[in-house]
Amino acid sequence: MRIVAGRWRGHTLVAPPGTATRPTSERMRQAIFDRLAHAPWAEGALRDATVLDAFAGSGAMGLEALSRGAAHAWFMETDSAARQALAANIRALRTDYATIIAADATHPPRGAACTLVFLDPPYGKGMIGPALAALRAAGWIGANALLVCETGRDEEPGLGPPIAAAVHGAARVTFLRETAAPNR
Repeated sequence: MRIVAGRWRGHTLVAPPGTATRPTSERMRQAIFDRLAHAPWAEGALRDATVLDAFAGSGAMGLEALSRGAAHAWFMETDSAARQALAANIRALRTDYATIIAADATHPPRGAACTLVFLDPPYGKGMIGPALAALRAAGWIGANALLVCETGRDEEPGLGPPIAAAVHGAARVTFLRETAAPNR
């Protein structure tokens, strides 16, 4: 698993051992970030973004965003082995613009409003809706934030009409725009 593009292009990322974490494939990350870089509805989504990578795992999504110009990334993860792999990836990239939070995205601590939010929970568990509600209530999702939700191929996040969606292998990615006012 590598960083696909940007200043850290080609850098190898460590994944946690075992099968508890399912990293987003390079192909899927490339497709997501191509949309974020080139789709008219995503104009400016990456440059200087404040990113939340909920259900972070190895941190591939947030680190890819940092590599491509995001200002800061917050990584929320409950699994200690995943947090250790994520910490190793951050150390290897020598970045000060990444913060790991040992927390569950469905019960997060208070946070700063982010402009780009990645949600990639375990497939088939219906966690995106509850996570979004909790993250909104805790102040993590900024007004007009771009939400990137990854689910299993046959799952729909059930969050209203998407801006865009695509299927890649076993995964579906859905792009949404936050319309609710952020909670403070």
